[in-house]
Amino acid sequence: MSARESRLMSEINSPSPRTGHGLVQSLRLAFGAVAGTLLAGCYVMQAARGQATILMKREPIERVVARPRTPVPVRSRLEQVVGIREFASRELGLPRNRSYTTYSDVGRPYVVWNVFAAPEFSVEPRRWCFPIAGCVPYRGYFAHKSASRFAERQRLRGFDVHVGGVAAYSTLGHFADPVLSTMMRFNDVELASIIFHELAHQKVYVRDDSSFNEAFATAVEEEGVRRWLLAAGRGAELERFNARRQHLVAVNDELMRTRTSLRGIYAQPVTPARIASLRAEKAQALGALVARLQQLSKDWDDGIDYGDWFGNGLNNARLVAVATYFDCVPGFERLLAEQDGNLPAFYGAVAALARRPATERRAVLCKAVPGA
Repeated sequence: MSARESRLMSEINSPSPRTGHGLVQSLRLAFGAVAGTLLAGCYVMQAARGQATILMKREPIERVVARPRTPVPVRSRLEQVVGIREFASRELGLPRNRSYTTYSDVGRPYVVWNVFAAPEFSVEPRRWCFPIAGCVPYRGYFAHKSASRFAERQRLRGFDVHVGGVAAYSTLGHFADPVLSTMMRFNDVELASIIFHELAHQKVYVRDDSSFNEAFATAVEEEGVRRWLLAAGRGAELERFNARRQHLVAVNDELMRTRTSLRGIYAQPVTPARIASLRAEKAQALGALVARLQQLSKDWDDGIDYGDWFGNGLNNARLVAVATYFDCVPGFERLLAEQDGNLPAFYGAVAALARRPATERRAVLCKAVPGA
């Protein structure tokens, strides 16, 4: 379970951020719901404890900004968040609620570490299913040590594994999500990206379809940042944002081609006599991808080493992690264009798609991938 899809229980009575009967009752219900599930107890309880700790540390942003001992960089970032949060609801039609009106210092570099796993000879992810959140292609841990232990167990079982730190997540409106200390190292464009993305999850969310959910939120995030920069008259930053977006599209195309190539390799019979050659073909395909990304980095010279970014620990699980977020984004962008950029109409069209079967959604939105 990623904390993003940790759909615990609704917050009751909308209490003040730090105290109040509503928060206590909400947490009691959340722990009760967790305890009543049939999930592995230790995993679920660490998620409940992690979420509870974040909620209990919340403070109103205005209180943190006014406090003399608040570091200047944190104060500056939070002042930006206030305007970003207002823009999200006023101009993008994203939920107007208490999410991202409070601040929580989690005291670590990431709030959650997600563990992705895929078989050695497959680019389809392993999935974990939960009564409330549905099925997702990762498990999230509030402690890096716990994530590493789980990842090692997956490796020992023969899976390719990827562990990625997460700076922010959404509880889909069931709790008033705070701005986290893990977000403070980002500039204001990156802060806007995160807030627009996470609020989009509160707008539309489909159980058991992470690719749909993440691609929708990514499309809203990117459109939101463009409109926010344009409204602020920050044309030069908008140009850089659009250029980097085009670079990421090209990188994702390379990743998709590699996954398609690997599917062809993995379609061969996996017999003891062929394992060595399959591993060699897999390594060759992944090595060729890294080489192409390194060349693109040189060609673009945009400050990002894509070969190092994606090539570090590149395996099936790493490819799965990227695919979850980006493969279906072009489909959502087409859908927004069909609505002439009208966001309320776009949200309505997305909500209508969300009610259709997953195969129909993918046919409309996602690039066709042989064997997917």
